[in-house]
Formats: sequence, C-alpha cells, structure tokens
Amino acid sequence: MLILMQRLILIILLGLGPILNAQSNMNGFYCDPETGLCVIPEVEDTAAPAEVWKEDEEIIYVGDPMCSWCWGISPALHQLELQAAGAGIPFRIVVGGLRPGGGDPWNDQFQKFLKHHWEEVNQRSGQPFGFDLFERDNFNYDTEPSCRAVVAARLLDPTKEHRFFELVQHHFYVRNEDPTQAAFYEPICKTLGLDYQQFLERFNAQDVRDLTQAEFALNRQWGVRGYPTVIFRKGEKLYSLAGGYATFEQMWAQLQNLSGVQSNP
Repeated sequence: MLILMQRLILIILLGLGPILNAQSNMNGFYCDPETGLCVIPEVEDTAAPAEVWKEDEEIIYVGDPMCSWCWGISPALHQLELQAAGAGIPFRIVVGGLRPGGGDPWNDQFQKFLKHHWEEVNQRSGQPFGFDLFERDNFNYDTEPSCRAVVAARLLDPTKEHRFFELVQHHFYVRNEDPTQAAFYEPICKTLGLDYQQFLERFNAQDVRDLTQAEFALNRQWGVRGYPTVIFRKGEKLYSLAGGYATFEQMWAQLQNLSGVQSNP
C-alpha cells in the first residue's frame, strides 16, 4: 500500500505530458527537448523490496549515467547536493535503468537520433559532448553496466558515489569511451582512490547485479517513468523537485516550498 501511494503521488506531480511531446526511436525510447526528460517505455511492475527509510527527509536523485539529460542536469545536481547538505538534508542516488540490456541496432537511424539529442542537451545545458562514438562500427547502448558500476562504487565508498556517477558520465559523453566494458572504470577508480580489483569483484558479483535490478524495479514502482527525476521525500511522501531538466534555482525554490528550509543559495 505504501509503495502504491508513493507511486500515485509521483504520477500526479510528474504528469504524463512529456510522453506526448517526446521524440522517439523505433524501440519506444523517448527524449523530450522541452522538458529535458528521457522516458522509458511502459513496463509491467516487477517485485521490489519495500524501502526502509533511514532519514526523516532526503533528496533522492533517480538517474542513469547514460541518460544525456542526466548529464545536462549534472552541475545543477552537484550544487543542489552541496546546498542541501548545508541545510542538513541528505542526498542519495537510485539508479534508474534507462536502457538495461540495450539492443538498439547501431544503424544510421539510431545514431542520428542520438546525435541530434546530444546536440539539444548541449545547447540547453552547456554541457560538453564528444561525437567520436558515432565513428564506431558497433555499440550497444546498454545502460545496466554503468548503473551497476555506480552501485558497486557506493558499496566501496558511499561518499564517492556521486562523483563516480559524474565521472562515468564524463568518460562516456565527452571521451566517448564504452561503459559496457569493465576496463572503462579503471581510470575512474584511480582518480577517486578506489581499489580497482575490489571494484571489479563487486561489479561482477551477483548480489550487486541483484541490487541494481532492485533499484530499477523500485523507482518504477514509485511511478518514475523518465530520467532525470529528482524527489524530495518527507516522511512517507514523495514530492517531485524535477521531472526532467531543471536549474539549481528551480529545484532549490521547490525544495524551500516543500521543506521550509530558508538558507539562501
């Protein structure tokens, strides 16, 4: 019942408009240039463990490292996390699962879709993009490994999770390296002082795969249907701070309305 209530709250607050206006590829993957939301296809709800809240209130960022609007909103989220910490409000990540398994054919149609979408994110957010990815003969846009890597990094050092997430985005979107390959994460671990061998053990472990899938199921049960989604949880209720691209100022103003925090950015 609690999960159902949470889902209804988020559906009401996020709305269904982005799905109607979005651009899509042939497999039902939507990206809306107006709202800055990458929308996943409708899926049947799957079983997820009940959430046990550890804090009275918190900000929950539901995102995917290979969601380009999540890269676009990244600086604003970094600022939001810092400002919220100063106000005593915790910030955590739930990995979304934008395209787990991938499977889109790496053809001209899909490449043009991605490239145009990246250009839109760049124009609106100012975030940098490289385009060497489109010189590859083959690429599987499978977002499960990058999400799983974030979960593995969290288990090694939760204080470095968000920075790990950001570096995965940078290495993919700017350097156009392949997050589906384990070696992709070695320089990121080195930058953050994480033991790469320990990371690999976690990354390949079945329990981490299961945790990742559980987070995919959990955010879908909340009613999240696109990324980035930024949530403020107060008690047992979930409120939307952003359903798609937003500035720090927009999210902070919404947080002030919901939480009563008065500190200035």
